Amino acid sequence: MDASTLRARAKYYMEALSFPADAQSDLLAAFDKIAANGTSFSRFCAILEAYRKDCAIHFTPLQEENQALCEAVGVHPYTGKLLLYVSLAEPLRAHYLARGIDEGLFWAAMADLAYKLEECRLVHGINGSFVGMWFSGFFKLERFALGRLQFELTRAKKSYTCADFQVTEGQTAINIHIPRTGTRLDHDEVLESYAKAKEFFADAFKDAPTLFTCHSWLLDPWNLTVLRPDSNLAAFIRDFEIVETEECPDYSQLWRLFDCQYTGDPDALPQDSSLRRAYAQRVKRGEKTAVGLGFFTLK
Repeated sequence: MDASTLRARAKYYMEALSFPADAQSDLLAAFDKIAANGTSFSRFCAILEAYRKDCAIHFTPLQEENQALCEAVGVHPYTGKLLLYVSLAEPLRAHYLARGIDEGLFWAAMADLAYKLEECRLVHGINGSFVGMWFSGFFKLERFALGRLQFELTRAKKSYTCADFQVTEGQTAINIHIPRTGTRLDHDEVLESYAKAKEFFADAFKDAPTLFTCHSWLLDPWNLTVLRPDSNLAAFIRDFEIVETEECPDYSQLWRLFDCQYTGDPDALPQDSSLRRAYAQRVKRGEKTAVGLGFFTLK
């Protein structure tokens, strides 16, 4: 593949996904640096070709190779990570079509590139992504965006006895991810997403109830003590039977709520919502935050 065609394709997808103009400029400048170096460009094209041939390929060595070639030409690793996945959009689209998966689901998956770009801009001030390996689930056709939420098949790591059902170790479940879209977590949209996931993954459950799971800071039961009972987030939490909570060892994951790195000063955290204010006070008191694991079933 020649450089001008690859550049044009990257530009097309960035425009289609409404990347900000400065982000498009930074990513295209990064591409130009790679394309200007014959060795780095050959290595970059080899990554794209390897994925084109096999979407189930192991992504860790691909991303390591991409980071190495980006370092060689002075491209920031976060920018290089996002550029890689933007450049893989065309072969991903082909993999979707080859498997008869609705093209609309391809574009829904690709929207996650824009979500993660915005996170990186907010948290680090860089046009790129600091969670590059996260994208591999979409590109390996394992994770799908179905309405407001994202889903993939997983297996329960332990057995749990819930109020109305039993979870057994190794049991198939649909894992839920909540993308940062910049929009509210409307519960009616959430319920629609559950229904879409139940239909999409129906073959994994046959006549058995569809088991859903989620492992997230959003499912920390503490959240219900500070949220309005009628809030969308409270409704989402109540969808689950929370079977396990785990304290976080530090505050390194606060960026998920605050869109910034924690500097050690809780007063410096944004406090423009009731949940952010509550968490800032929690941190100020020196309390641990936590993540929760929950399940529910749909018949």
